[in-house]
Amino acid sequence: MLGAPRRVLGLIPYSLQKLSPRQLHHHDVNNGGGGNSEKEESFRFYKSRGQHILVNPRILDTIVRRSAINPTDTVLEIGPGTGNLTLKLLEAAHRVVAVEIDDRMVHVLEKRVLQHGLRHKLNVIQKDALRILFPHFDLVVANIPYGISSPLLMKLVYGACPFRSATLLLQKEFAGRLLANPGDSEFNRLAVNVKLVADVEFVMDVSKRDFLPCPKVDSSVVIIRPKDQVPDVDMREWRAFTRTCFSRKNKTLGATFKQKSKLLSLSKLSNVSGFAEEEEEDDDDHDHDEGGSQRSFKEKIIGVLKTGGYEDKRPSKLSIEELLHLLSLFNGAGIYFHDCRKNSNEDRFDEDDG
Repeated sequence: MLGAPRRVLGLIPYSLQKLSPRQLHHHDVNNGGGGNSEKEESFRFYKSRGQHILVNPRILDTIVRRSAINPTDTVLEIGPGTGNLTLKLLEAAHRVVAVEIDDRMVHVLEKRVLQHGLRHKLNVIQKDALRILFPHFDLVVANIPYGISSPLLMKLVYGACPFRSATLLLQKEFAGRLLANPGDSEFNRLAVNVKLVADVEFVMDVSKRDFLPCPKVDSSVVIIRPKDQVPDVDMREWRAFTRTCFSRKNKTLGATFKQKSKLLSLSKLSNVSGFAEEEEEDDDDHDHDEGGSQRSFKEKIIGVLKTGGYEDKRPSKLSIEELLHLLSLFNGAGIYFHDCRKNSNEDRFDEDDG
């Protein structure tokens, strides 16, 4: 596709106005963003780091418009890259906090923003987004690297920083999971945990040809809005519970909870959490007692599942309300899923999204 929107072309010399969006991006990056004759070396993007830069001006404009940014807003952008989206966010917002780990990207970003006269509105944090405490922000608008989508999303929706919405450009398959409902093939633990605390809206699909370098898959834009009211549930207990249920999302809950490894780990957690202790036996009877304890605990778990009518149901077909009810039944019977002794940051979701 040749040519580009006029408002973009106004930033470059007339001699370059017939270049494609990708060629314009190469020229803008390699020349600092404003037609500077002092060229840098050709810029290399690393696919292994998820460095796929969105270069379609129409898509960039749509993302900013649908984000509904107020002039007083502080926008958090994660993975700004060379600044195509950042420049548009700076024009719309009061301030942009950009978190970028690659110092090469930071160098190009700061140079471009400076030449556009917007450096005073930008705060760059050159660190790993998964390992920092975010400063105050009102909105998130970002083209997130595919490799950190799950943990970063959970950090946002379960984090301590309140925000109005997050407009995210994600891998299309990943976005499909967020949008899935009970009974859909894509419905999984990720969807359950996000939808407990937030609403997800589909905005549009984005072709892989709109990126530089071109990824192997298409993308989608979604808007995530935290709910005003969320269920009164211990979030760590909830996430540990859904991890157990969705470890085999298409198996019945009865089959999942009858696994010896599940029974063993849950019996330990429940004892820690105050589950009724078994009567003490003599040392000679220790092995026999341990087997009896296992049988007793298994019967208790199956009893809970039968009481709620869940034994033959599959987690992938249960609503959030049904899952919350099941968790309350387990907790009411003294069965717990989270080890309260651990301050865990293990909600990465990468292993059980499928």
